[in-house]
Amino acid sequence: MAKISKDTPLAELTLRKYEKPQGKEPRDLIRKLCLSLGLLQPGDSRDVIVDVFHVILENKDKSLTSTEIEKLTIANRKKYKAQMLGIAPSNIRRQILRLRDLFLVEKIGVKYRVNESAELSEIFSEKLERYYLNSILSRVKEYIKEVDKTFKDDKNV
Repeated sequence: MAKISKDTPLAELTLRKYEKPQGKEPRDLIRKLCLSLGLLQPGDSRDVIVDVFHVILENKDKSLTSTEIEKLTIANRKKYKAQMLGIAPSNIRRQILRLRDLFLVEKIGVKYRVNESAELSEIFSEKLERYYLNSILSRVKEYIKEVDKTFKDDKNV
């Protein structure tokens, strides 16, 4: 029996389009952004990443430790009457790592902040759009060309 290799992507980006972001409360706005960026799945009630990102954005002018982010996240969830799910320190750190993987948050020493304290639009344009998305699109195009080449002749069909 042939061994099946594990198909682990080198990079992955999920983007979704929603209605225009008009008249939304700050937490709802961040929730839609997380959905749009694939950080949150539609219908997912485990949305602690929204609060983690919310407190990092609210404290954009300073860096926070994971413990500070955890305390502020719990306070934020209480403020918005969200269930106290996913607030374990290990899960908070995992959510921060997910934000770091998308270049939205950076770690400096033991503290975290919005990447280079920049505007999200700038981060998205420079890091995600120009670098990350382009490298993914380039590789997909390579696969498309190779498939076209492989299936060009009728004899291979």
